[in-house]
Amino acid sequence: MALVGVLALQGSFNEHIAALKRLGVKGVEIRKPEQLQNVASLIIPGGESTTMAKLAEHYNLLPALREFVKMGRPVWGTCAGLIFLANKVTGQKTGGQELIGGLDCTVHRNFFGSQIQSFEAELSVPELASKEGGPETFRGVFIRAPAILEAGPEVQVLADYPVPSNQLLGSDSSVEDQKVSVETESKVIVAVRQGNMLATAFHPELTTDSRWHSYFLKMANDIGEEATSSLVPVEVNLSYYQQPRNDLPVFQ
Repeated sequence: MALVGVLALQGSFNEHIAALKRLGVKGVEIRKPEQLQNVASLIIPGGESTTMAKLAEHYNLLPALREFVKMGRPVWGTCAGLIFLANKVTGQKTGGQELIGGLDCTVHRNFFGSQIQSFEAELSVPELASKEGGPETFRGVFIRAPAILEAGPEVQVLADYPVPSNQLLGSDSSVEDQKVSVETESKVIVAVRQGNMLATAFHPELTTDSRWHSYFLKMANDIGEEATSSLVPVEVNLSYYQQPRNDLPVFQ
């Protein structure tokens, strides 16, 4: 099986690599654009999305990451990775952040609140269970988590989570909107797939249940033969990397 890249700028990349190892697959840390040439698929881990975006911009990774997605390579974003992949993000800090894009979704950056409001919940995952077996639910770990508020027609919803309607309205609405809201239950989307992209608002890598990793590997394998056979250098200006500069450490 081809190597799986794990973006290793910040966040829970070690946990993803450990989960892949349990499945007998080697995950390699990705910190430079040229390293993307050696992998057929990529995981973007959870972490602090603004910090990850700034580091990716500093090391000129964003053009290569965008090209990786556009070329149809399999990519999975968890939590901050979901934010990175979204076409539109609300609830951002002043000035916003750079995105990779490609996923036809509107994501609220901190929909579920701050760090102390992190939680775990049983999610209904019929698609995951049908492909990977096991229970019909998955224990989702939500840490200062985002949520998908809107998804385009080509996006397959794999899991959602119930929230009060006033919370959904309050995430990005006017005072007048909130005045007419009623205390009914709505849902936000927390896992999706669109073509070569998989995204989860929670952290499967922090559990012992490896089904999401297995699901991604099989998804990558389905489109991996074509992607692997067409590995070509990413179209970025590699002369940038020949300039002396301080670099992030690479751990073997």
